[in-house]
Amino acid sequence: MHKRPLSILLRPLGLLYGLIAEIRNTLFETALLTPWRPPCPVVSIGNITAGGTGKTPMVDWTTKYFLSLGCRVAIISRGYGRLTKGVQMVSDGRHLLLSAREAGDETAMLAANNPEAIVVAAEKRKEGARFIQKTFENFPPDVIILDDAFQHRQMARDLDIVIVSASEPFFKARMLPEGRLREPLRNLARADIILLGKITDPDEADAIEHALTATGRPVFRTRVHTLGLEPVTDRSEESANTGVQLQALAFAGIAAPEEFLASLRRTGTDVRAHRFFRDHQPYTTETVRSLIREAKEKGLSLVTTEKDWFRLLGDPQLKELMEHAGCSYLKIETRLPEGEEKLRMALRDLVGR
Repeated sequence: MHKRPLSILLRPLGLLYGLIAEIRNTLFETALLTPWRPPCPVVSIGNITAGGTGKTPMVDWTTKYFLSLGCRVAIISRGYGRLTKGVQMVSDGRHLLLSAREAGDETAMLAANNPEAIVVAAEKRKEGARFIQKTFENFPPDVIILDDAFQHRQMARDLDIVIVSASEPFFKARMLPEGRLREPLRNLARADIILLGKITDPDEADAIEHALTATGRPVFRTRVHTLGLEPVTDRSEESANTGVQLQALAFAGIAAPEEFLASLRRTGTDVRAHRFFRDHQPYTTETVRSLIREAKEKGLSLVTTEKDWFRLLGDPQLKELMEHAGCSYLKIETRLPEGEEKLRMALRDLVGR
């Protein structure tokens, strides 16, 4: 069987990418580079591949748990897809200060769903942490959560959680740009806890879990729990509560849109058509009007992801168009069928609660 020509061309670049990643990691492991440590505990939640593995729902789960313990929580996220640069205060723990256009869709969503948490967008997590330290000097956070920071080793962390997607070709994974690996799989041993999610094939998941346990790290499985459709207006709620199976035009600009469709179907929604866009792709008036027109012509209801809805919220005109069209979004959360109490214990020990 012949290898794809593009794969052959990208293989040397992947080897170079992996070599650079290994040199950088070696500099940290030999203490030639020293990570900066903030005055409070730090939890990093990341992955070893590019693309969606379920990091944001896990950051949300972790934030909510710390808040339930009475902790003052700060989240630092890169803010993918935002129009701003540098360190930006998204929420001060009392008020949402930036829209998704300014903060990034995932970051704005985390801030809106956790209004008591401090949320900062920063490409360089260390700069974001220093900003928090200075800004909240008189009322500092009890814990900082780093979103997507497994490779951001300039900042020390007390608990490194890495999420592995079982829907990815784990045993045939290749380095960027040929594949999706950000660094070699053996570096998963650097994590403190490994979470295995997005399981579609039980046998494949068992094989991946067996390989992951060889790292000597605890491995817990996660699953996406569908909470249902959230109407963006009363108009959406009326269309969703007619007692008839919802027939939908589903649209999403996320890394793994097929999983969104699968989750949507688990709610009983009849997905008659779908439109996919690039992850974090900004919506335009033309695109939104096209979606509304197609849904109207086919007699379908518009349904999207919560992340996409926050991206639309960032533009008042697009928000109004979707509200008038009766759009709904799918609400999901992360759950741990096994190992949840062990993870909770690790988080409690971190903050002394």
